[in-house]
Amino acid sequence: MTVYGALDIGGTKIAGALLDRDGRLLARTQHATPATRPAADLAAVVTAVLDELATHPDWDGLSCMGIASAGPVDTVAGTVSPVNIPGWRGFPLVDLVRTHPRLPRGIHPVLVGDAVAMTAAEHWLGAARGCDNALCMVVSTGVGGGLILDGKVHTGRTGNAGHIGHMTVDHEGPRCACGAPGCVESLASGTAIAAHARALGWTAEPGMPPTAAAVAAAAREGDERALAAYRRSARALAAAIAATAALVELERVVIGGGVAQAGEILFSPLQRYLSDYAVLDFTRDISVVPAGLALDAGLIGAAATASAGTLAPAGMPHV
Repeated sequence: MTVYGALDIGGTKIAGALLDRDGRLLARTQHATPATRPAADLAAVVTAVLDELATHPDWDGLSCMGIASAGPVDTVAGTVSPVNIPGWRGFPLVDLVRTHPRLPRGIHPVLVGDAVAMTAAEHWLGAARGCDNALCMVVSTGVGGGLILDGKVHTGRTGNAGHIGHMTVDHEGPRCACGAPGCVESLASGTAIAAHARALGWTAEPGMPPTAAAVAAAAREGDERALAAYRRSARALAAAIAATAALVELERVVIGGGVAQAGEILFSPLQRYLSDYAVLDFTRDISVVPAGLALDAGLIGAAATASAGTLAPAGMPHV
C-alpha cells in the first residue's frame, strides 16, 4: 500500500501522521510544542514524533514526507522561522527530517507553510473543493492563510503567499510578534483573543486555563468582555478578507484552526463586519464557511503537497 507521511508543526502542537492515497489517516501522534525552548529541544520533539510513526506497520510503505510548518518558511532552503516559535530562526527543518535514521532512502521531505497545507487539503477534500478562487485561513495560536487562484494552490516564490496574518489592519494597533503594528494576528489570533479578554477584566473559571476556547465558553454564557474579544477578532479578520477579495476576487473563504471552533461566536460578527468592509460589487456576498477538515487539515495538506505531481490521486489539488 502506498503511504504518505506528514508533519504539522505549530506554536501549540507538533503532529505527525501516515495517510493513504485517499487522505485517510492510518496513524496519528502529537506532542505539545515547547515553543519557548531552545532549538535543540524543539528538534527533539520532531524526532520523537517521527520515532513514534516509524513503529507503525504502515511505515514500510512510506513513499513521501510532507512538512507543514508555521511560518515564515523558506521552501527553497528548507528552513523555518516561525513567528510564534522564537527558538527557530532559519532552522534547517528539512535536513532534520531527511536525516532521521528510520526515513527510507530516496525520500526527500517537502516543506510547505501550514496555512498553504491547510489550503491544499481543503481544496482537495474539504470546504474549498471545486472552488477556482478562494482564501483559506488558519486562526489559532497565530493567523495564517493560503490562496487558490485559477484552480491552483498559489504558494509564491518561497512558499509564503497568502500570509494574511501579517497584513496590517490597524495602523495604531499593538505590535505584532513579527514587529509590525496592527497585524491581523495581533488582533485576531487565539492568543490575542485571550489576552484582550483578560485586559477587559475577564477571568477563566477556576481550574480552567485562560485560552480562547475558555473565552468562547464565557461568550456563549453572555459575558460581554468575552464577546468583545471575539468581536475584535472578527473585525480584524473581516478587514483582511475584504482587502484580499478586492485584490484577487474570491468566491469563498474557508476558516479553520482552533479559534474557528467557536462557531457562531466568531462567524456571526465576522459576517456583520464583512458587510461593512466588502462594499464593492465584486467583493460582496462572499461565502465564508468553517473548514471541512477540522484540525487535521495541515497533515492532509502536507501529504497532498509532498505527493503532488508524482503519486497524486485524481482530484488532488494542483500546487
